[in-house]
Amino acid sequence: MEALYKYCSGCVAAIAALFAPVVPMIWALVGFIGWDFLTGVMASYREARRYGKPWYFESREAWRTIEKLGFSIISLCMAFTIDTLLLGFMELHLTNLLAGFICGVEMWSFLENACRISDAPLLRHLRRLVRSKIREEVENNE
Repeated sequence: MEALYKYCSGCVAAIAALFAPVVPMIWALVGFIGWDFLTGVMASYREARRYGKPWYFESREAWRTIEKLGFSIISLCMAFTIDTLLLGFMELHLTNLLAGFICGVEMWSFLENACRISDAPLLRHLRRLVRSKIREEVENNE
């Protein structure tokens, strides 16, 4: 039994060591997804109050966020595996690209939530600016 315990703990330690370089990106994902979730809840509350409807927290949304976080972390680890173990000679930086894409989508969602919470003209302008920059980049790369 002790040999099995040592083997299992060794496997867990090896996996943790393999994915140690990805940990800062995982924390970035947790932060971006967490802020998006918090602002989404705030926006939902604000809109319910604005329209005079009752507001309640739905655990379904929290579970959906947890699923999204789990799939994002697994995707990041898969991209890191492809990047380092399978295509290490190409230096594609798939992990950085994927983390940047996910964080960018979460930032966009954060801006949408911020616009729903506050009708500040600055936020609407910032959202339009980000949208136009993304459109420019897509058109320039085609």
